Amino acid sequence: MSGRVFLLGDGVSTDAIMPGRYNVTTDPDALRRACLIEARPDFVETVQPGDVIVAGRNFGCGSSREHAPLSIKRNGVAAVIAASFARIFYRNAVNIGLPVTRCADAHRALRDGDDVAVDALSGTIIRGATTLHGEPPSGVALQIIEAGSLIELIRRSGGWSALEQRHVS
Repeated sequence: MSGRVFLLGDGVSTDAIMPGRYNVTTDPDALRRACLIEARPDFVETVQPGDVIVAGRNFGCGSSREHAPLSIKRNGVAAVIAASFARIFYRNAVNIGLPVTRCADAHRALRDGDDVAVDALSGTIIRGATTLHGEPPSGVALQIIEAGSLIELIRRSGGWSALEQRHVS
């Protein structure tokens, strides 16, 4: 996938991604429109399918609201790349099939508006002649992202028991 970089800093909280006052709906379009409305007011009007969010440390810190990664995905963002993620944001993103890649150098090496090619499943980020290698998802996280969401993986696997049997050593 290829897209433009939307560069954010360290400590981007779920409140910055999806402010609490907008967290009162499950309407997909309302969630999409509120994404980064205060932290990056130009985001919703300028993001295109395939674009990527690149951030520093502790992306998605704060509350456990699932609306934050969902609002990002609803905007067509192909992947979120950050030096590190808050654990609950990372898990929520994986569960809905939003690719997330840890890459310590991306937020320093990339600039806002850069065109990049991202292979979120391998953790590779390419800008021109520069290639960055992030940490790809592994195990069940990779399977969930490939399936499109945890729900879709369960459907394709024939239920929870099929999923559990696949991972028994």
